[in-house]
Amino acid sequence: MTFGSHVDGVVAVGRELVNVATPGERQGRSYDVPGPAQLLSGLADAVRLSGRDARVPDAGAVEAFLDLARRVRPVYEFVEAREMDQAAEVTNALLDRYAARPRLESHGGQPWHLHFHGDRRADASGWGAAVAMGLATVLGSEYADRLGVCAAPACDRVFVDVSRNGLRRFCSEACQSRVKAAAHRARQRA
Repeated sequence: MTFGSHVDGVVAVGRELVNVATPGERQGRSYDVPGPAQLLSGLADAVRLSGRDARVPDAGAVEAFLDLARRVRPVYEFVEAREMDQAAEVTNALLDRYAARPRLESHGGQPWHLHFHGDRRADASGWGAAVAMGLATVLGSEYADRLGVCAAPACDRVFVDVSRNGLRRFCSEACQSRVKAAAHRARQRA
């Protein structure tokens, strides 16, 4: 299942930004935003998920990426709680904040496709408009429920479900395995 190649890429970037740049829990452990060098590496890995030649984040843009991740996380949380009106309101606020403007672009031998750019003065990360439009595209589709927060205990990382059946509930195979192993141990004790 795909949302469209460009949308898939920017939604993946948004998901990974939230997972790298927001504190909480990850795979059963407390998760703190990493230090500067590791954070920059994680942000660079996140933007590479777009599948295009993206500008690698520099130290000057870190605060903008952190701000974007903090603003995007509630969309996943509201969708997980099935509070779609609130998810849409947050996404509309993101669209306003990052002034998403559509542009047709062709690069790397690809056919023309939509990109969304915002005002660089409003977003030093350069990703706010694209991520906001990606989320808006997903929320405005029949697949709005494909965003979520990991169902594993002690994990609040987010995911985008692109599985065929739409039943994904974990951020990673590691979390899914932890839950299955715990359930197996519980059955063995019973």
